[in-house]
Amino acid sequence: MRRYAIVFAVVALILSANISVQSQTPKAALDLFENAAKKVDRGDLDGAIEDYSRAIVISSSLAAQKKSKSFSTSFTTASSDSSEDITVLDPFTANAYTNRGLVRYQKGDYFGAIADHDQAIRLRPGLAPAYLNRAAARRSNGDLNGALEDLNRAIKIKNDFFEAYNNRGCLKHDLGDDKGALVDLDRALQLNKKVAETYYQRGYVVMALKDLDSAVRDFTRAIQLNPKLAWAYQGRGTALMNKSDMVPAIADFSEAVKLEPELAWGYFNRGLALVYLGDEEKAQKDFDECLRLRPELKVELMPRIELARQLYRLNAKK
Repeated sequence: MRRYAIVFAVVALILSANISVQSQTPKAALDLFENAAKKVDRGDLDGAIEDYSRAIVISSSLAAQKKSKSFSTSFTTASSDSSEDITVLDPFTANAYTNRGLVRYQKGDYFGAIADHDQAIRLRPGLAPAYLNRAAARRSNGDLNGALEDLNRAIKIKNDFFEAYNNRGCLKHDLGDDKGALVDLDRALQLNKKVAETYYQRGYVVMALKDLDSAVRDFTRAIQLNPKLAWAYQGRGTALMNKSDMVPAIADFSEAVKLEPELAWGYFNRGLALVYLGDEEKAQKDFDECLRLRPELKVELMPRIELARQLYRLNAKK
């Protein structure tokens, strides 16, 4: 069965400007930067974009003034992957572009997000989170290879970047490289063992590699860390169903759709498990709900129902 969609864990780059940057950035721009972060927390994404935009205008104007007066506007930082220095034209404005790009990503404006991260990278070529966030936007825009290049760059700059390993593992899974995905997700969990999403993402990878017992363990760990994570129950239920443990599988699918009532795959799989146990009446209700939510799944559902019926008949003869 087709793997379920995995959402990238995009790091929120809400950086406090360092002392050097603060001394050269107007207080109005710094205040707008901080207010924008607060608006993001409140869910006011449009307001956050407006504040970041105003901060960018103020900071960029200051940089232009300095340049016209022949003042140096560059800062030098050491790249974390080599001894070569990277010239940073305007670190504050780069941070603001990155944050605004992240908010645009959250609003589904992937082209706008990519454009903002392009600007951030132009100003700060060593800003690893800008590559991370641009990768998420590129992936959502269908550019998987471009996303992979960005994540490779983020890891080259910052070799202990948990979010980048996590996201690259998911992306490699999308690209069909499950062994490579497992290496990255293992590395991510070495760096941070407390993120439920990484465990359930690794669960889907090891399930694709036919290691069902490890998949069950990963999904269980994800549930322990976050009992409200519908996709973890969905994943564990799928692994249990593949192990022919239908009763606990049904319990997991039921929890998944309880937490996320529009999770079509939960009804899809619970219905199949019910057919396998011979309960066609309850199964049909699940199939009806699945197809109401995702009519296009009918092509995949019909042969799976027939296979479940065949398995039920074989078990009934034993």
